[in-house]
Amino acid sequence: MLLSRALLIRLGHGTDPDDAFMFWGLASGRVDPGEFEFEHVLRDIRTLNEWALNGRLEVSAISLDRYPFVQDRYVILPHGAGMGSGYGPVVVALEQLSREELKGLEIAVPGRMTTASLVLRLYLGGDCRVREIPSGRVLDEVKSGRAAAALLIHDAQLMRAEHVFERVVDLGEWWLLETGLPLPLGITIARRDLGDDVLRELSNVLRASIAAGLSSRSHALAYATPFGRGIDRSVADRFVGMYVNGLTEDYGDEGRKAVEELLRRAEAVGAFEQPVRVEFAC
Repeated sequence: MLLSRALLIRLGHGTDPDDAFMFWGLASGRVDPGEFEFEHVLRDIRTLNEWALNGRLEVSAISLDRYPFVQDRYVILPHGAGMGSGYGPVVVALEQLSREELKGLEIAVPGRMTTASLVLRLYLGGDCRVREIPSGRVLDEVKSGRAAAALLIHDAQLMRAEHVFERVVDLGEWWLLETGLPLPLGITIARRDLGDDVLRELSNVLRASIAAGLSSRSHALAYATPFGRGIDRSVADRFVGMYVNGLTEDYGDEGRKAVEELLRRAEAVGAFEQPVRVEFAC
């Protein structure tokens, strides 16, 4: 790919330590951007999901469950996923609950339009009673009795008071037992109109940034920890370790199959209005 000048790529990613860790290589200058000029656009995942509907950014992190709504504009990059094997979002309550008991109770969730809420729906076998609450307040809803259980995502799992709440189910653990696959939560997408050649070169650069973070972990972690909104380095280390790993650098066959399986099951329970077409950039 030969360009007369650098191609501007607006790179949208979240404000959590895992996303910052992935793109440390580019932000620090450790990775050669090649023929591209990157503008890092940091927003919460809800905003990035909404922007993707209009194709606002060339590259963006989004929730996997939102991909079917933007599949005509974007393809999935084969790296940059938040994916864990045997762990994921956790449902907690003040007392232990069976799956059948949970089906009839209201669950506080940090967002209806999230992969975590979609997997909760799959676990419960269809529709479930949820109420959307800001992430920092979901546990308060359970403590006060206003909700029977709460769905915890990402770093909120690491901050909970273990002695107060019972872990009802780890959805990533359930998914692994159910399918034998890791659980993909967030993905990175790129706009189709960039063209195959540009997408290939762009993918190589972004993969190199993830690889740089994994090979220079202490430096990347020092950069990423302040994105954790007050969490200390040890918590940031655990969080990054959960969601930036070998599957983040390259999905491989296992990661691609996990994405396809989750979206296929979601389609089967009527989560999407149109058929899902899973397509990777390369």
